[in-house]
Amino acid sequence: MMLHFVQPSKLKTKKIVFEDAYSARDTVTLEYLKELSSKRKAIEDSINESSFITKAIAKEMSGGLESRYEQDIHKIEQYLPLLEKLFSYADVASTNKRIQMAQWTVALKIRWSSSLSTSSFFNFTGPKFFQIDNLQFELGMTLFLCAGILRERALEVLSTDLVQSTTIFRQAAGIYHHLAQEVLPPLQPKLPPEKPPEALAAVSTIMSLICLAEAQAVTTRKAEEKGTSSSLLAKLHHGVTLFLEEAIGIFHTVVTQCKDISPRLLEFMYFCKCLHELKGQQYLAESLKDCGQIGVAIGVLCSVLTNVKKKIPGEDPWKSLYQNQIQDASEVLRKFVHENDFVWHEKIPSGDELPLPQGNKIVNFIPYSPKKWERKLSFKISL
Repeated sequence: MMLHFVQPSKLKTKKIVFEDAYSARDTVTLEYLKELSSKRKAIEDSINESSFITKAIAKEMSGGLESRYEQDIHKIEQYLPLLEKLFSYADVASTNKRIQMAQWTVALKIRWSSSLSTSSFFNFTGPKFFQIDNLQFELGMTLFLCAGILRERALEVLSTDLVQSTTIFRQAAGIYHHLAQEVLPPLQPKLPPEKPPEALAAVSTIMSLICLAEAQAVTTRKAEEKGTSSSLLAKLHHGVTLFLEEAIGIFHTVVTQCKDISPRLLEFMYFCKCLHELKGQQYLAESLKDCGQIGVAIGVLCSVLTNVKKKIPGEDPWKSLYQNQIQDASEVLRKFVHENDFVWHEKIPSGDELPLPQGNKIVNFIPYSPKKWERKLSFKISL
């Protein structure tokens, strides 16, 4: 019962050659810069779909990983410690007014596309690239890409391992949280008027909440398989809606800062929320019926079905999944009404007479801890 929104992982980037931008004082530092460029090129080739290596070679290069998502995550994890090391040097240089790196970021040209901007959905001539020559932007976009690919990996294993899928969603949420709290806030004052939504700290907060909602949705599916009571399942589904309601609230704030953010992200959150609201109320209705309150159960189902039918996704696969869930709940309502008409004859309450849904949020993000290359570097500097 999960909708799929792949855009956060669909980033593109342009080539960076670090050794052309920075002057090394020794061979160790020069080799480090070349390795940094090489690791990044592996990511560039993969996400830009410009690599010509075979699947067998790609598997061998990644240490036996078969999943394309796992291979990409492996490449990013090899690149990030090197990038974190360079970023730490850049941070020291930028805070020390007496020292400046020679040629610091002059020729770097850090360029990334956006997958969450409105223009990305209507640009038929190729992706639009945003250039922000700041290593914090490079670090932020790389981490955003990593978290986006982790989401795809979590969905990939969903059909075979619910526990692993939940864990990966929580890991992705942790990376987005790290972005929102540590990496992107210092970048905000340096952003130009034209910027990708991915560079905004609030967007990473939204994505973290989405990943937590997805993790709880998978946890709820596991609870359903175990035969958990309807009353608890209702609270778990409503817990998903609580995560999404918070994310939707932040989105409305982001729109005032970034007009270019795609409404598709809002639609995804809205329809996910409606689906889990419907499923949660369906479980609540079943729980009420089991307690002898079939009239209240019918009122709950009538109310939620009226609400979710107000807006329907326009295209598949969201539309089919949404309509199937409505059909399932409608069938339960039909059976309850039939039973009430012939057996119980209970009054059907509405509005304020209906019980308010209660939700439990039971998942949290797995904290992300950045790793750094430990060797000492030496750059040419000017006083």
